[in-house]
Amino acid sequence: MAEQDKTPDNDPAAQGNGAPQGSGAEGSGTVAVLEGRIADLTDRLLRAHAEMDNLRKRTERDKEETSKYAITKFARDVLVVGDNLQRAIAAVPAGAAEQDPALKALIDGVSMTEREFLNVLDRNGVKRVEAAGEPFNPHQHQAMVEIEQPDVPAGTIVQVYQEGYALGDRILRPAMVVVAKGGEKRGAEGKDASEPNASDDAA
Repeated sequence: MAEQDKTPDNDPAAQGNGAPQGSGAEGSGTVAVLEGRIADLTDRLLRAHAEMDNLRKRTERDKEETSKYAITKFARDVLVVGDNLQRAIAAVPAGAAEQDPALKALIDGVSMTEREFLNVLDRNGVKRVEAAGEPFNPHQHQAMVEIEQPDVPAGTIVQVYQEGYALGDRILRPAMVVVAKGGEKRGAEGKDASEPNASDDAA
């Protein structure tokens, strides 16, 4: 009986390695949880950074557009001035200014005023929309009437009632125009399809 009490209390073999049972699995689980949280926080941080970057770019773009198009309303209002100058010039009959020095001086002054007016608009990014002789473009032109005109291709603008203007890539006011329906199609050699050819003459 006395020999059974000889085993020392501090014998490592008898007490095991001193670590609780299952502590290794619990530690691995804790590390996995922490790594998952780190990955989640990293993902959130990257998303927040991307959103902030997009917000900054969008704010800069909005600021640039606001600055670029800030004069839109003012520009639309002053276009009437250009219309009136153009009407004043067009109201003078052809050749009348050459016969009346006073009238010629007046027309020259109005013409100079119109040119300076257009220069001021141009310096601020406002330009006239090309219309006369151009193909009809519904984004830039407003067709007031369509007429038969055989000597030009269909869809060609043959007359401008009111000039159109654009600010950058935005149309302030479309040009009011007259559009040709166009005549018969031309042949390969530039002759009307209705004209007799050489073989018909020989016959």
